[in-house]
Parts: sequence; structure tokens; C-alpha cells
Amino acid sequence: MLSRFLTVGGLTLLSRVTGFLRDIMLAAILGAGPAADAFFVALRLPNHFRAIFAEGAFNAAFVPAYARIRGEGGAAALFADRVFTLLMAAEAVLLALALLFTPAVIGLLAPGFSRDPGRWMLAVELTRITFPYLLLVSLVTLYGGILNALGRFAAAAAAPILLNLSMMAALSLAVFFPTAGHAAAWGVLIAGVLEAALVAADAKRHGVLPGFRRLVVDADIRRFFRALGPATLGSGGTQLALFADTIIASFLPTGAVSALYYADRLNQLPIGVIGIAAGTVLLPDMAGKLARGDAAGASHAQNRAVELTLLLSVPCGVAFLVVPDLIMRAMFARGAFTAADAAAAGATLAAYTFGLLPFVLIRSLTASFFARGDTATPMKALMASVVVNIALKIALMHDFAQVGLALATAAGAWVNISLVIWYARRAGYLAVDARLRRAIVKLVAAGVVLALSLYLGARLLTPALSAWPALRDETLLAMLAAIGMITYGGMVAMLFGSEWLALLRRRTPGADA
Repeated sequence: MLSRFLTVGGLTLLSRVTGFLRDIMLAAILGAGPAADAFFVALRLPNHFRAIFAEGAFNAAFVPAYARIRGEGGAAALFADRVFTLLMAAEAVLLALALLFTPAVIGLLAPGFSRDPGRWMLAVELTRITFPYLLLVSLVTLYGGILNALGRFAAAAAAPILLNLSMMAALSLAVFFPTAGHAAAWGVLIAGVLEAALVAADAKRHGVLPGFRRLVVDADIRRFFRALGPATLGSGGTQLALFADTIIASFLPTGAVSALYYADRLNQLPIGVIGIAAGTVLLPDMAGKLARGDAAGASHAQNRAVELTLLLSVPCGVAFLVVPDLIMRAMFARGAFTAADAAAAGATLAAYTFGLLPFVLIRSLTASFFARGDTATPMKALMASVVVNIALKIALMHDFAQVGLALATAAGAWVNISLVIWYARRAGYLAVDARLRRAIVKLVAAGVVLALSLYLGARLLTPALSAWPALRDETLLAMLAAIGMITYGGMVAMLFGSEWLALLRRRTPGADA
């Protein structure tokens, strides 16, 4: 499992790095003004629906079902063909409705834009360009789910890199488009075509590319729908909270939507590279072990996934809390993106970070339920957290603007994971072993030492770099990163000894490369 995690995590890290390069271009060209707000709303709309119908609900329902049918020697290919037919029909109807009623959708998603007709019209135009990306990325999700069940992770993990490269190429040609927002939007659509082609080619190479099939609602399809329904409600709950972010932020001063975007992009680095990668690998692994009756092996795999997730995410959380403004200035404060924009995004990042641990752990913990075909229980926990999330957004927006929205998101994440843990312990699905408990204590100690080293390093090095104003922030961030790596790496080596080194040397047979 570890080598597969490294495959997914490594490619996801490359995706995030290219994503940062893309965001640097976006910040320099679009800044944080009206055009940027319009584009980010246009980008969020297909992403919201993708998370509801594709990556969120679909993976939770499809991957365990496909793994179970294949493990039992059933007609997995026939099942995939029928699900493909259903997915394409549903996405085609959704796409037609979205393109037809785009103005109404923007009026619902960003009602505050009605005060600025130019920003509203631009959001409508850009959404009509970006929304077909949903259909294409849904295909990527289906093909990737099939490949993941076969233990093949590379193509699906690499696909998002194409989104970043496509958008950067389009932005470099922005002079040929009506606005830079149009260039970015066309880059999104072209990326969808490239991503679908990449993963489809890998699925075809392994002989598992699904096609259209006459739909017969057999027992497997009915079981899939029983899992898909609660998973869709759960994913919809998460996206409802994000919709609330966009709706409320549209009433806040110009730049709030952009501050949320840039802060969330950094917050998503550990969530995507570590949390989602761990969950992506863990789910089929646990499903396979449980199908073979190996509950102890499934529990051990989950404990090790949580352990590895914490080890890798602690330094990110510490850095985001101790030096968020510096990170934002070094990453984005150039061109149209001002120091004031960086300060607003930095405060938002720090607020998001209070919920980082539940965000990175939730995929590994909900795997207890998804691997057993239970998508209803995580949905109950998630819906309760959404209620808390939205209520706090409304309460905090007036005094704290977009920072209040991020704090509400963090609070909702803690409610979600607390309920998931409670449900899992009650059902006997979660058993925290002694090794994990010891690791948590050690990682807390390492995190405290890391925080002190970053804080003191920033205080001591900032005056020394005052003579280099042009590259001061970038140089300081690089130096603190080096200090952090040495400090945290040394603490882990001292506290864990050779335990982690031995683990990293082991490889899972048959791992995807």
C-alpha cells in the first residue's frame, strides 16, 4: 500500500506544484479583481458538481462495488458498462440544463454579482465555456475508479497535471482572447479533453475501457444505487457549504472570492497530496481485504494510513499557522496581486488550517464505512457538520468577512470527523492500535518544536534580509523551509528511530508504477 500511496501522492504533488505555477500566472494576470472573481465562480460551478456526482459520491459507491464483483468472479465489465451508460446519460442532461439556464444558475450561486452587471455577464460567459469540463472529468473519474480497483493509480493521479499545463498555455496566449478570464476558461475545457483521453488510453491498454450497454437494472446496479444515493447526499452537503462560501463572499468586498480561492489552493496541498491520496489507495485495499474476510488486515492498513497521513501533514499545518502571510507574499504577491491581497489570503489560510487535520484524515476514516458498502453513515455525519458550517458562516461573515467563512469550514470539519469516529467506534469498525497512539504523541512533540523553530527563524532572519527587498520573501520562505525540514526530520528520526526508515524501504508487491 505504501508504494501505491507514494505513486498517487508523488503525482498529486507534481499536480499541485504545476497548480501553484498556474496560480502564480493567474494572480499576476487576473489579480484579485472583478475578472478574477468572475472566473473563479465559473470554475467553481463545474467543480461543485464534479465533487458531488463524480469524485465524491461516485468513487465511494463504485470502487467498492466494482472490487467486490471482480473479487467474487462476477461480470465486472458488464457492471462498468451499465454504470458508464447511466453516467453519460445523467451528465448529458445536466450539461444541457446548465448551459440553458446559466444566467439563473449564476444568479443563485453569486447573487451579489447582480450589483455589478459587468462581473455578472462575464461570469455567465465563462461558465458556459467551463461547464462541459464536468462531463469530461466524470469520464476520468469512472475510468480512474476502474483502474484503481485493479491497483493501477498512475494515469488518474497524473490527469490533473494536464489541467494546469493547459491553463498555463492558454494564459500565455491571453492576448488573443477577449479577456484573460476567457483564456483561462478555454484552458479548463481543453484540459478536460486531454485528461479524458489520457485515462481512457490507460483503461483501453488494460482492456477495461467501458462502453455503452443496454441498461438492465440487476442486483448489482440496485446495490450500486443504494450506495450512490447517500453518498450523493453526503457529497452534496459538502458542496452546499462551498456554495454558501461563494454566495456569501459575493456580497463581501471585491477580492473576497479570490482570497478564498488562493487560501484554499494552499490548504488543498496537504489535503490532496496526503489525505486524498491515502484515501484513494486505502479504499480498494480495505475493500479487498474485507471481501476476503481479513478484518484485522483492513484495520492494520487503516491505522498505518492514518499514521503516515499525520506524519506528512503536521509540517504543512504548522507552517500555515506560523507564517501564512509570508507564504502568500512569496507565492503570489507580484503583478496584479498586491501585498494587501496577500495579507487577506494569508489570514484566510490560517483560518482554514484550524481544520486541516480533520480534512486530511477524513478520507482514511470514512473508508471504514465505504469499504463495507455503507455510504449512509458518513452522510449523516457530514450533513450534521454542514448545518454547523453554514450557521457559523452566517454568524461570522459580518465581523470577519472571508476569514469567518474559513473558520466556519474548519469548525464543520471537526464536527464531521468527530461524528465519523464516534459512529465507527460504536460499530466496531475502528480500532486505534498502540503504535498509532504512540505515534500521535510523538508527532505532537515534533510539531511543537517545528513551530518554535519557524517562529524564531522568521524573527531572526527577517532583519538580515532587509537589504534584498526584491527577493526577500522568497528567500526567507526558502530558508525557513530548509530549517523546517532539518528540524522536523531530525525530530522524527530521534523519536521514531529506524521504524519509519524500515517502513519506507518496504514495497508492496504488484504496486502501480
